[in-house]
Amino acid sequence: MTDSVDRLYDAVLAAKNSDPGVSRTARLLKAGRGKIAKKLAEEAVEVVIDAMHGDREAVVRESADLLYNLVVLWVSAGIRPSDVWKEMDRREQLFGIAEKLLKHHMPGKARPKVTALSDRRIRQRR
Repeated sequence: MTDSVDRLYDAVLAAKNSDPGVSRTARLLKAGRGKIAKKLAEEAVEVVIDAMHGDREAVVRESADLLYNLVVLWVSAGIRPSDVWKEMDRREQLFGIAEKLLKHHMPGKARPKVTALSDRRIRQRR
């Protein structure tokens, strides 16, 4: 699969400077990361809906759309597939490929504690 994603990445990268009037990919990249992220979210929701309806073929089709839009987002954000594969390898070494990495094991910035809105309002009134 990584070969397919790598080829798709190369094709999206090549289309980056194409005419937006001709290339859907160039048009999407020109629209900006916000539009790309919105398209990615729309495709994810379509996969979920089709999965809930048990429509296997639709899940396959929408999953391909989802992967396409994910790769477009990667290109927009300057992320290479190899960056993602490295993270997948790191997670596999820590927890096994099927496990989701716990947030407290994530390197980088400390994440702010999430509190309920009602808790914040109470504290602010004091």
